[in-house]
Amino acid sequence: MNKELMEALDILEKEKEISKETLFEAIENSLVTACKNHFGKADNIKVEINRETCDFLCYAEKEVVETKDDVEDDCLQIALEDAKAVSKKAKVGDILNVEIKSKEFGRIATMNAKNVILQKIREEERSVIYNQYYEKEKDVVTGVVQRYVGRNISINLGKADAMLAESEQVKGEVFKPTERIKVYILEVKNTPKGPRINVSRTHPELVKRLFESEVTEIKDGTVEIKSIAREAGSRTKIAVWSNNPNVDAVGACVGMNGARVNAIVEELRGEKIDIVNWDENPGNLIQNALSPAKIVAVFADPDEKTAKVVVPDYQLSLAIGKEGQNARLAARLTGYKIDIKSETQAKDAPGFRYEDYMDEYDEYDDEEYVEEGYEESDAEAFDIENE
Repeated sequence: MNKELMEALDILEKEKEISKETLFEAIENSLVTACKNHFGKADNIKVEINRETCDFLCYAEKEVVETKDDVEDDCLQIALEDAKAVSKKAKVGDILNVEIKSKEFGRIATMNAKNVILQKIREEERSVIYNQYYEKEKDVVTGVVQRYVGRNISINLGKADAMLAESEQVKGEVFKPTERIKVYILEVKNTPKGPRINVSRTHPELVKRLFESEVTEIKDGTVEIKSIAREAGSRTKIAVWSNNPNVDAVGACVGMNGARVNAIVEELRGEKIDIVNWDENPGNLIQNALSPAKIVAVFADPDEKTAKVVVPDYQLSLAIGKEGQNARLAARLTGYKIDIKSETQAKDAPGFRYEDYMDEYDEYDDEEYVEEGYEESDAEAFDIENE
């Protein structure tokens, strides 16, 4: 039994995650290549390896001919006289397996055989790594910052290196070598030099995956993340929904004393996160999405995907947000084009009539109307008169 070979195969299988069968095939192919280099032909060369003992046998299939004068090719034919020395039962016309001693291989043939094995191991190792990270595509992994390559960052993910491109970096984030960070795997490509992994720190799915790993209720499906909008490095809004009436979706994501959301905020280097309740009613959803601003009324058009929002005068800047960020994120979160006006602006806006307000009211039943915040007191507060 070839113990050294067996031990080497066991180590390769364990460390490189390459199956023994693949390695056996690589060794067989390498021996066939060595025979070809030594004898000039390999079509009739066969190699067998015992998977249990690792003992191997190389032989050439040769046709038995009458005499040595009849032998036209030593690689393919053997005289009956010589064949009898191998097998006493040999007769003319038989195909005889003639053993080839691997010790007879020259130095060059041996080196070529070694290179074939090493090449196969490298190819299989790349394939294993590619498959491993391809399964993690669209998921979050932890990596170690290695170095800056121009404006890109090389990140070690364990068995492979990933590239964090400048366009996928959050402005203002600076990493130091050996620092551990979480990244979202955008794409895994198989190249001749091995898998090429592109990762991101700006993708909205990064926040979603972090919540899935941090919040048990999201992982088990009790709470769903229905929509997410993000401006990386600044603010993220997510809309959540609970499939269990006894579970508060927002509370589950925030955690006790904010522990869960704070862990995600820390990972995102202080990025603000707004968590709101999802609602099938577009008016309610838009009202939630514009939080923390208070909303007087929402007029949503599901067909046109547009909405008019009225807020108190003193809440207008809060509803719009710094440089329009709050309104912009709310629009992305809901999928509606949102037009925000203060009460004063709404009062003076052409075409904004009391009858229109009441028509909007008629589209909802009493319960939905109250949830939307469409109360007659609000209409009176607008002090809108028929024109």
